[in-house]
Amino acid sequence: MDNPSSVITQVSRDEEASKAAPDRGSSPAVSTKKPRSRGFFSSFFCCLCRDQPDPQPVNNNAPLLVEENGTVSKVQVKPLLPPAKSKDSGKICVVIDLDETLVHSSFKPVNNADFIIPVEIDGTVHQVYVLKRPHVDEFLKRMGELFECVLFTASLAKYADPVSDLLDKWGAFRCRLFRESCVFHRGNYVKDLSRLGRDLTKVIIVDNSPASYVFHPDNAVPVASWFDDMSDTELLDLIPFFERLSKVDNIYTVLKQQGTTS
Repeated sequence: MDNPSSVITQVSRDEEASKAAPDRGSSPAVSTKKPRSRGFFSSFFCCLCRDQPDPQPVNNNAPLLVEENGTVSKVQVKPLLPPAKSKDSGKICVVIDLDETLVHSSFKPVNNADFIIPVEIDGTVHQVYVLKRPHVDEFLKRMGELFECVLFTASLAKYADPVSDLLDKWGAFRCRLFRESCVFHRGNYVKDLSRLGRDLTKVIIVDNSPASYVFHPDNAVPVASWFDDMSDTELLDLIPFFERLSKVDNIYTVLKQQGTTS
């Protein structure tokens, strides 16, 4: 049975404050002058149910199916993405998160909502109020020109699909992946990049939650979680960085260096 809080993978700022660790630092994100350090926004793990002291598995080879008990078995699975279109041949594949990365959504009425999405849950229609992150239009337009972009969200399609219809006016997203494409691992919906069917040396994930890319942290460009700060410039600041990144043959040459210099 669905409930409103499970349709959108998010937490409120009050919930974030109550769950935040006392020594949590605030790490900046990638910018045009210097790629920002890779921070750990653990308080935004919307699906985090419990802490796990043992290390998370890292998967850079064959696709994995990871069970809730932590066991990992290598099996051949159908790639999540179809073959790349001819116009995207040779391009880097950029996987982009939705909630708290591009938009913030709430079931509570918001006067300045950019979109209001009706979502049916157990026979009742709920209104979802969606705020666009500042500069998301410029960001998506440019990303769609430079990369093979894929929307990958842990939210349900009944909410995320109509939001994407309204948000992506340029057709930047070649494909959309939703919760059912995630791997449920130790209480988190993880986006296993090895299941995409793309060369991992040419795959990047842009996400506000490190739990989402725990299998492939070296492929990540972290962004700060966004709620309603209309002075935020994170997406705008990222565009020049991605313009340079679009020209490399191996994303690790840049992103691993970013990790060592942060």
